[in-house]
Amino acid sequence: MRHYTAINITALVLSEVVTAPAVMAADDAEANAAELAKKLQNPIANLISVPVQNNWDFGIGSADAMRFTANVQPVIPFSVGDDWNLITRTIMPVIHAESPVPGGSSVSGVGDIVQSFFLSPKEAVGGWIVGGGPVFLYPSASDDSLGGEKWGAGPTAVALRQQNGWTYGMLANHLWSFAGSDSRQAIDATFMQPFFAYTTKTYTTFGLNTESIYDWENNRWTVPLNLTVQQLVKFGSQPVAFTVGGRYYADKPEGGPDWGLRFVVTLLFPK
Repeated sequence: MRHYTAINITALVLSEVVTAPAVMAADDAEANAAELAKKLQNPIANLISVPVQNNWDFGIGSADAMRFTANVQPVIPFSVGDDWNLITRTIMPVIHAESPVPGGSSVSGVGDIVQSFFLSPKEAVGGWIVGGGPVFLYPSASDDSLGGEKWGAGPTAVALRQQNGWTYGMLANHLWSFAGSDSRQAIDATFMQPFFAYTTKTYTTFGLNTESIYDWENNRWTVPLNLTVQQLVKFGSQPVAFTVGGRYYADKPEGGPDWGLRFVVTLLFPK
């Protein structure tokens, strides 16, 4: 394993004959790494990636329970003509939830899948990278306690700017349920994720975001504040990003978690 850090040019200089090609190769590697680190902070980058986002939430309910969620989130872009990309983002949660009440049973399985489609111009618009399209909710939960048993759909959009190592912007969507079990509550929820990140010259990224949800059916917020550190590394020719972080719930429904941890492994497949 090696970090994407500056390459020691001196070690590459074997003779005057090979010095120039070695320096050029090092420069190319640095430029590619810098571009990859930049794309990592862009949720609609033209880059195939497979993040596995592991989340632990603590302090749930009267039993002070823990909930573990592994979100498998493949991002796959498609070129649509000369000027547009279509980016698919899918979230497939695998969950283990302890009982929130003493004496209850834990439950494990797959949760509901959320899939977004972003149509995005290949060139920035006034310096902003933008995209938008539909988002869908699929009632794929293996246990009724892990999902809403509802089909849902709505709009999604993202806008961000990148300059001088900084990335900032917002991703948002809204889901309404339109079919599913009549015995379950309707879904009417807004998701908002403003994000700020700074990437250093050693491809370490410090990030701050919220993943806020407003439940219009129950008139309540869930507002986790996430602080993360990400490092881009390479195993042979395979680039991988590792992210660690923690979160504090600034607002939550009664019985919701107090705090949480996050560990993400992201496999990258540059074109």
